[in-house]
Amino acid sequence: MPILIDTSIWIDYFKNGANSDELDGLLENNQIVLNDIILAELLPFLIIKKQYKIIELLKEISLLALQINWPEIIQWQTTCLTAGFNGIGIPDLLIAQNSKQNNCKIYSLDKHFRFLNQCDDTIRLFA
Repeated sequence: MPILIDTSIWIDYFKNGANSDELDGLLENNQIVLNDIILAELLPFLIIKKQYKIIELLKEISLLALQINWPEIIQWQTTCLTAGFNGIGIPDLLIAQNSKQNNCKIYSLDKHFRFLNQCDDTIRLFA
């Protein structure tokens, strides 16, 4: 099953954080995927820092197409708000939906995805 790597894991990885070894293994086994939302969050900072080699490597990773189902996004947001999970942004909802549509797990340090998983157990998490 492919694993959609969220921005928080990439930032941790670039800082040689606690999850670097795990991501190295996933990279070596070609298990990871990205989407345009995650790239849009990462690339501006990498461009400013002139990290062109990293940008090219990220662009080689399989990219999931976004197919936004707005009624589902609205339903998830409503369910989360009703359950007391406030502040889950549209980008995270879209990332979760994208992973669900493509039968992927999400690898993230962001607790929003754990909240989303509690609201909809079809959103699968890695680790």
